[in-house]
Amino acid sequence: MQTPNLPAIRALRPAWNKGRIVGQKRPLKPKHVWAIRVRLELAENHRELALFNMAIDSKLRGCDLVRMKVVDVMASGRIKERASVLQSKTQKPVRFEISEGTRTSVINWMEDPLMVGSEYLWPGRFHERLHLSTRQYARIVRHWVSSIGLDVTAYGTHSMRRTEVTQIYKKTGNLRAVQLLLGHTKMDSTVRYLGVELEDALAISEAIEI
Repeated sequence: MQTPNLPAIRALRPAWNKGRIVGQKRPLKPKHVWAIRVRLELAENHRELALFNMAIDSKLRGCDLVRMKVVDVMASGRIKERASVLQSKTQKPVRFEISEGTRTSVINWMEDPLMVGSEYLWPGRFHERLHLSTRQYARIVRHWVSSIGLDVTAYGTHSMRRTEVTQIYKKTGNLRAVQLLLGHTKMDSTVRYLGVELEDALAISEAIEI
């Protein structure tokens, strides 16, 4: 007598994304930026304050931010007002401005004993790691977000990258400027990255009179 094939019994596992917000991470609002900045200043955490400010100014991907070298931002003993970093994803350089506040925080961090003889701007805490890892950076970002009471599942390292360009787009509607600042090769990538919808396009159109 032939035994009928029975359906396989599998243990029910919760979906990996259950309870999580997937997709694009939200950019920080200006009030969030200042809240995190003030907390880091009060704690006199020079390393994380410099890292946070540079992440906002540079708009770099996490993998490029953690690999930044001292020579990328310093010349003749001074912090540059503008810097250029080669992107690992596109192998093309992207330029960005280093604001006065960021320059000050980086100078304070450079005076820390941990920076003595370091080639990288964010040296690793372990001997086998020359610089901060992307995983460590992600944990630091989660700590920043949770410290001001935000949902850590809604924000991530890309929140740092999106924060300033989102404000630039809202105030100017200039997608080309945002594309250049992010180092995107295609405008379509910038549109998807910002989440520009038809309503945004119509709002821009309505504000222009011919």
